[in-house]
Amino acid sequence: MPTLDINGKATRVDAAADTPLLWALRDTLQLTGTKFGCGMALCGACTVHVDGEPTRSCVTPISAVRGKKVVTIEAVGADRVGQAVQAAWLRLDVVQCGYCQSGQIMSAVALLRRKRLPTDADIDEAMGGNICRCATYVRIRAAIHEAARSLA
Repeated sequence: MPTLDINGKATRVDAAADTPLLWALRDTLQLTGTKFGCGMALCGACTVHVDGEPTRSCVTPISAVRGKKVVTIEAVGADRVGQAVQAAWLRLDVVQCGYCQSGQIMSAVALLRRKRLPTDADIDEAMGGNICRCATYVRIRAAIHEAARSLA
C-alpha cells in the first residue's frame, strides 16, 4: 500500500500502482472535487498539481506520484495565489454548471504561480487544455486577470 503526499499529508492509498491518481483520490480517499471528464487527458476536468505542475490525474498512475507533492482543489486555496483565484472566480461569477471549474482553477493557479501578470496569450496557452462546455472562457480570462491584479 503506497504512501502519497496528498494536500500536505502523508496518506496511505490502498490501490494498485497502476491505478489512475483520479480514482485513488475520488474512490479511495473521497476527495471528490477533482472531476472525471474524458478519461484521456483531453478536457482538464481532472487537473491536480504534482510538484506544482498542472497534471491530468485521469492518466497519471499513482506510481508516478510517489515521492511527489499532490495538491487537489480541496487544498489549492491554502495559499495567497489559490485564495486570489478562488475569490476572483466568485466575484466574477465564472461558474455556470461548474463541472470543469476545479480543473480550470488548478490550471489558473499554476499559471499565476509561474507568471504573476500573464497576457491573454499566456492565459490561452496555460488554459488551452481545459474545456468548458458552458463556454465561460471570457469570464475565466477576466478572473485570471483580476486575481493577477490582486496579487500585484
